[in-house]
Amino acid sequence: MSYATALILASSLSMDSFAAALGTGAVLRRPGVGEALRVGVMFGGVQLATPLIGFALGLTFATYVEAVDHWIAFLLLLGVGGKMLWESFSDDEEDDSPNGRLALGQLFLMAVATSIDAAAVGVSLAVVDVDIVGTCLLIGLVTFGMASGGVLMGRAAGPLFGKRAELVGGLGLIAIGVKILVEHTL
Repeated sequence: MSYATALILASSLSMDSFAAALGTGAVLRRPGVGEALRVGVMFGGVQLATPLIGFALGLTFATYVEAVDHWIAFLLLLGVGGKMLWESFSDDEEDDSPNGRLALGQLFLMAVATSIDAAAVGVSLAVVDVDIVGTCLLIGLVTFGMASGGVLMGRAAGPLFGKRAELVGGLGLIAIGVKILVEHTL
């Protein structure tokens, strides 16, 4: 696989993470660069690992993984997005997360949910002549940059939209889950 192809692949795989990070930045109260980097590291790290896991699984269990990956991503994004929707309708103005940060478990679930497609790509890379480590590193780095930037861009939009940002962020995560489900079932 050429470097250009790997870069296109990395950019494509990072789009769901970017969208989720954008919504996250809009929902959190004034997330700083530290939180943006924390989100970027989590999303990039998970996005780096999932193609490797998919690659390993692809050597043995490809048909089983591909049969359920979209359902796993859909259910995870539905759960996190549903929680955001619920909170958008609550009267409580307090932020659940200390210092405007996502809880580590919630951040990890979002990262996994937006990286399921990378595992599926890893399965397909098992049958292609590819430098899997270099490709995965590139995927992780691009996702890190996109997710970190998404949080900071969302930060600018959050104060403009208030509680509606949480509503839109939740709907966005659910929409990503539905998109993944529809793409894999049609």
